[in-house]
Amino acid sequence: MKKTILILFSFFFITSLFAQEAGLTIYVLNFKDKGEVEAGSLNPSNYLTYKAVERRLKQRISFDQSDIPVSDQYIKAISKTGANILTRSRWFNTVVIEANGDMINAISAFPYVSEIQPLVKNGKNLSSSAKPFLKNETVNSWLPEITKKSASDLYNYGIAFNQINQLKGQYLHNMGYCGQGMLIAVIDAGFNSADIMPCFDSLRANNQIKGTRDFALPGNNVYATSMASHGTSVLSCMGANSSGQMIGTAPKADYWLLRSEVAATESIIEEYYWVSAAEFADSIGADLINSSLGYTTFDYTATNHTYADMDGNTTMVTKGADKAAEKGILVVNSAGNSGGGGWWYISAPADGDSVFTIGAVTAIGIRSDFSSVGPTSDGRIKPTVVAQGSNTAIYYLNNQNVPTLGTGNGTSFSSPVMCGITACLWQAFPYLNNMQIVALIKASASQASQPDSLLGWGIPDFLTATSTILIQTKENTLVAFPNPVVEKLTLVFPVAIQGKFNIEIVNLQDKVVYSKQRDEGSIRSIQINDIGYLASGMYLIKVSDQSVIYSGKIIKK
Repeated sequence: MKKTILILFSFFFITSLFAQEAGLTIYVLNFKDKGEVEAGSLNPSNYLTYKAVERRLKQRISFDQSDIPVSDQYIKAISKTGANILTRSRWFNTVVIEANGDMINAISAFPYVSEIQPLVKNGKNLSSSAKPFLKNETVNSWLPEITKKSASDLYNYGIAFNQINQLKGQYLHNMGYCGQGMLIAVIDAGFNSADIMPCFDSLRANNQIKGTRDFALPGNNVYATSMASHGTSVLSCMGANSSGQMIGTAPKADYWLLRSEVAATESIIEEYYWVSAAEFADSIGADLINSSLGYTTFDYTATNHTYADMDGNTTMVTKGADKAAEKGILVVNSAGNSGGGGWWYISAPADGDSVFTIGAVTAIGIRSDFSSVGPTSDGRIKPTVVAQGSNTAIYYLNNQNVPTLGTGNGTSFSSPVMCGITACLWQAFPYLNNMQIVALIKASASQASQPDSLLGWGIPDFLTATSTILIQTKENTLVAFPNPVVEKLTLVFPVAIQGKFNIEIVNLQDKVVYSKQRDEGSIRSIQINDIGYLASGMYLIKVSDQSVIYSGKIIKK
């Protein structure tokens, strides 16, 4: 999980302590509204990339007020008081600031501020930062051994064979589903040297690392040797591509590397950084988030969570993770490493009801003794499923900061193993939504008939999941041209359709803007001649009869 090595205190931490000594306190401000929103501001393309809009359309997720950024006017007014803006959230219409009493008095007079809550008070209750939640996470150098490869496998997985074979994930790879076109946002504590490590050569050569962003220290280089290497190891579980040594579960996926953690400290503000990172992941069109992070107790003990908080609705980070899922992202999160004692239970945001929570097992499928357990405090089963988290193949940086092939112990590694192969499954069946993919994986797992709070639904079988969905579904993608379209549109179906069917065009607000019923003989294509009145933008088009739905996307000029 996070913070597995000791590093020097970051610039952010030092300046935060200085600010607190100067009488500043960290506050969360909630706003009543988004201010004066101009009509043009309601256009999703102002805040979301094409890929993000496409994900919303595919899953019929409407664009709403939570997608509009926090008012710039409000931010400017708060900054003029001298307060320092640390982070903000459009989903929850909040900002986190550092301010003194005079600044807060001025801000409290603003009519658009609905609530002011102190988050960290003057450095009181500073604990020893022992991080008991993460104490079981370790890495080990790899001792050479015979590795396995089936003759029919696309890849020589090296020491990663078992963790992929345990899930039957190689069958997706052998069918050509290796993550192509899927975008995974990795939210973590740092990616030390990931930009130069040979195991990621193919990611760099094929432009699969789409970018980086630091939300804990904006503008920072997440690859710097002063950064934690935890995210580097997590990324290797998915993106490594070193034949005969280690292959990740999604070697051809695209990645954004997002830092939300300050590795030297444990502060509740990191939950807010996590939410900002998730919002960014939404805006750039991420299909999945891997978060090998968790929150229970903090250096400032007054901000500690309790087990009662693990109810899926209390912590900021869990609210953010569920919101990301609401936006169509499949959020994959490690369960935690406290299963051997102390805290015992899963952490936030693993408690979220829409979070795909991953526990850990050994190479032979026995629960890892460190893997956090459920249920949530409100009685829901967690973890969701499990993957290999004991002696998981990873690349890590040794004490001399040299890239090293080895193994790791922690749900930090079972989570990305699962996230990568889940991306491959979703690539194979892109018309399913995030929750349908999770349900399919659960149904394939070893304890599907009797899930429990140790292994959840158990170890998934992606061969079974793939075979099941191939039997249950039909190819449903239609071709639309010209695209972009001005007035007349032709639709082509993969197979002939006949009889009565409905045609619908749906906008980004999930409103049906065109609807007609037709009754035809056996046809492979139809023409729509009367959509010139539609406003410019992106739309989802659906043609449905009693047995199947065909869908596609169009852009109206």
